[in-house]
Amino acid sequence: MEEKVILVDGQDQEIGEEEKIRAHQEGRLHRCFSIFIFNSKGEMLLQKRARSKYHSGGLWTNACCGHPRPGEKTQEAASRRLKEEMGFSCELQEILQFTYKVKLDHDLWEHEFDHTFYGLYDGEIHPNPEEADDFEWLGRIALLQDVKEHPNHYTEWFKIALERVIDRTPPPALH
Repeated sequence: MEEKVILVDGQDQEIGEEEKIRAHQEGRLHRCFSIFIFNSKGEMLLQKRARSKYHSGGLWTNACCGHPRPGEKTQEAASRRLKEEMGFSCELQEILQFTYKVKLDHDLWEHEFDHTFYGLYDGEIHPNPEEADDFEWLGRIALLQDVKEHPNHYTEWFKIALERVIDRTPPPALH
């Protein structure tokens, strides 16, 4: 079954549907979401994308990303994909929206209207091996430093969103 994405205009108004790979080949603006998960220590959950992914395989990124299906609410899609990719659920709050367009590997484009969600989670993680090769928790300062020193280890959208997300999320609780 071919997977479809929701095409949108610059204000996130739906204008149609397109097959996911074609939308990425043609650089068509479509709706997506990114999920950033922190633990109670203020560390961010990173996912290492499976090498088998159709783009950006083997790169580190935020906990989960995806596309709502036609007719699916974005927040419901985000919750669904977090469970499918990383094997857990938590409350998600939308904190940011932005649009970006970047060239990827395999002659693909990301041109997305990104709904960015934030969540807190301290439990077990069970990544789906078809989605993620690995995961780790990393503190904000160490993460920002590593992205600066090794930008080619991270996905393009993650680098675009990272500082915006950190600016909009609470610091770790003081103990």
